[in-house]
Amino acid sequence: MAYSAPKIKWHKPKDYRKDVITTSTASGCVLQFWNSLLVGDELTIISIVDDKEYEYLIDATYDTSNIEEWRNYRFNYKVLSLWSLTYEQELTTPLHITASRGFSDCLKLLLQRGASVDEAPGGLTALHEACVNAHPECTKLLLLHGANANAVSEDGLMPLHVCTSPESLECARVLLQYGAAVGARTLDDNDTPLHVAARCGLPEHVELYLRHGAAVDKCNVEGLTPLNAACAERQEPNELQRYFRVCQILVGAGADVHTMDQDKRKPLHLACKNANPDVVDLLLENGACANDMDYGGEAPMHNILKVVCYKVSHQPERIVRALLNHGSIRVWPGALPMVLQHCSVSPRTIEVLLNAYSHLKVNDKWKESVPAELVQEHSDFFQSIFSLALTPRSLQHLARCRLRVFLGGRVHKVVPKLDLPTSIRHYLLLDYSGYVH
Repeated sequence: MAYSAPKIKWHKPKDYRKDVITTSTASGCVLQFWNSLLVGDELTIISIVDDKEYEYLIDATYDTSNIEEWRNYRFNYKVLSLWSLTYEQELTTPLHITASRGFSDCLKLLLQRGASVDEAPGGLTALHEACVNAHPECTKLLLLHGANANAVSEDGLMPLHVCTSPESLECARVLLQYGAAVGARTLDDNDTPLHVAARCGLPEHVELYLRHGAAVDKCNVEGLTPLNAACAERQEPNELQRYFRVCQILVGAGADVHTMDQDKRKPLHLACKNANPDVVDLLLENGACANDMDYGGEAPMHNILKVVCYKVSHQPERIVRALLNHGSIRVWPGALPMVLQHCSVSPRTIEVLLNAYSHLKVNDKWKESVPAELVQEHSDFFQSIFSLALTPRSLQHLARCRLRVFLGGRVHKVVPKLDLPTSIRHYLLLDYSGYVH
């Protein structure tokens, strides 16, 4: 089986025609140069590009579009894997390869020998590649040699917009030092770097951009501010604290907790949908209304109850409790069996919700709503609910309900200030006991 190298395209001065090195015309030095770029072999790169015959390779454009056709080629009795840059990109240059792989020494020698710093044959400049892959030393080298800190990619992104990982913080810092625009917008979504950092859950990036004057409440094409964008992003359990920190920084910088997107969803709607209890607490403490309706007529309580079965590890019971303590509307009693069916995987959520009612009409439909395996797993809890079909709520609970109705939306403010035993305060604030009485 014959093995081939990628096609290599390059531009000669204008009085020359554009040539393409194909597999049949590629010399051993060309193949050796390609491989040296992939492994960061600085000495071999120097020896080749300093040869007048091959100096054109510094700005060669490599075509990797048929990478599958020749996955490997042989050189010096070794099998060397070809490498396609990133995403769907088909064209790359030596500068892109070294910048994206963090080979700063190789990058430096290419730049010193006049490599074109802002070429973007595949849609991204080498500076974009250095930032995407979080290589601050390469980022600084490119900027020192005149790279445009605000170069726009084929997709309308500037280098700051592709700093999307925690490791890219130093890249972002260097970009700002070299004149990157902190308020730059993406072409399609009209996102600022602050939107990107908030959406990616990057608190240190958010702090950096705010220190450099980023506008905290600019809206993108969907009407999302950075705060809305952070709340709207799906969050895994191990990411909740990162997103909370982002929201905390934004709110501390004056972000408006009442800004609505195109569907009239406020940050609280979005935080409930993604079940981040700390963010919900933060928003409520800063004036978010527990009963605002979105375009579809849904309040934050609807958003959290819809996702309880998918977000048990996010502690959805904390969100339901916080909303109720801030005066949230309750579920229509006739719909409680349906809620029981969807939320039964989280007994604590059910407990908090049911303890907001003074009377419950429990019947056989309630029992049918809970899967048998969950009834067995949490038998004491669910039996305490089903027993209410024959037993009224306790006097203690009725007293709690009466006081909560009297306080209304002030429960969260007034109860902690009352001179009451800790256990009573927790009881009034719908703390968990593991049963309903």
